Amino acid sequence: MKSSSERYAALVRLVESRTVTRVTPPLLLPAGPFFDLAGEEFGRNLLLTTANNGVEYCLRPDFTLPIAQGYLDDGMVGVPAAYTYLGTIFRQQNGFPVEHEQAGLELLGQPDASAALDQVLTFARWALAIYDITAPNIRLGGVGLFEAFLEAAEVPPAWRARIRHRFGHPEALSRLMERLSEPRERIGVQAPDGRETMIEIVTDAMLSGGLSLIGSRTPEEIADRYLEKQALESSPIPERTVKLLNDYLAVSDSAQRALDTIGNLCRAHGFDFEEPLFQVRNHAAALAALSPKADVIFDAAFSPRLDYYTGIVFEMTGSDGEVLASGGEYDRLIDRLGATQPVTASGCALWTARLEKEANL
Repeated sequence: MKSSSERYAALVRLVESRTVTRVTPPLLLPAGPFFDLAGEEFGRNLLLTTANNGVEYCLRPDFTLPIAQGYLDDGMVGVPAAYTYLGTIFRQQNGFPVEHEQAGLELLGQPDASAALDQVLTFARWALAIYDITAPNIRLGGVGLFEAFLEAAEVPPAWRARIRHRFGHPEALSRLMERLSEPRERIGVQAPDGRETMIEIVTDAMLSGGLSLIGSRTPEEIADRYLEKQALESSPIPERTVKLLNDYLAVSDSAQRALDTIGNLCRAHGFDFEEPLFQVRNHAAALAALSPKADVIFDAAFSPRLDYYTGIVFEMTGSDGEVLASGGEYDRLIDRLGATQPVTASGCALWTARLEKEANL
């Protein structure tokens, strides 16, 4: 059995192999992008400081975002890149600052996105093997698959965005699905003619009520929210489709059985979904081959809480249920950072202290 120092040395060799570039983003980073791209929930965990000019900075809370930003800043769009890292991240936990060491791989701009994801999965399995973890619990999810499913199931466009934004947030999605499942009588309400008219009505109402136009919600935001609600109410989801959505989200089984179940559900509903399922089947099979002792599950409702993920996502957990490695495809992050053309992106993060703890069990 390898010692702790031997395992760590092997992990260092993995992140410094000849086929990758090890990078170390600064410890102090602008906080704005983390709030904008990772959301308020993640933002609450940041360790913040404010410069004299009023700009907020944070201690490095993860590696993915600064690596992606560096890729763009260096003018690398269109060039395949493979970055690794091994270092400390800083977050708040239960009101106290904590430090965690993470290792990981980020593949950006790769010409074959499917092959890149397989490389990420292989990297994660190699890292676990360094710590003699040969039978992790592996959970797969499909963000892109769910988006394709919403379209194929002919969910009204006005509802797709609302459902998609709650994907990865089980409680919020459950509440929405319960609302959709409740039979109710809809009363048609005619919206005023046009957005500008609606804004003027809201502005007049706010001023006559003594409310300030400078605050947390502007007349434009209130008008847009009202019009969105009207669009949703005018496009109800058929009861049969709501049942299909609930049946899809309830699927969680060994990857092959789960994907077969989804395919059968779709055929029973009148459409063929095998093409979108094909890629997921291939990656699940590759994972099973990499980890013959592992339990590979496909959970249709699984998604990271960060909404910039776009394709297949995964997590590998230890015997105590703690996440040892997680990641997936996240093309949407590069787009939101301002890429001038589509850039494929996939990666994973490993929690080194948890790996060491699992190795000692």
